[in-house]
Amino acid sequence: MSLELEHDCPECGNDAFWQTASTNVHLGEKTKYRCTECDYGLVLINGVDSSEH
Repeated sequence: MSLELEHDCPECGNDAFWQTASTNVHLGEKTKYRCTECDYGLVLINGVDSSEH
């Protein structure tokens, strides 16, 4: 798995995120990313953006 993720940042519009943490939870793999420009945090669980639900 790559440590970099292409995803649009809702804060600054940047499209590059860097992985800061990863762990397995009962729902699957939880991965945290930070925007490379503004430090906005993003969490994915099994590859699904938790902020979209």
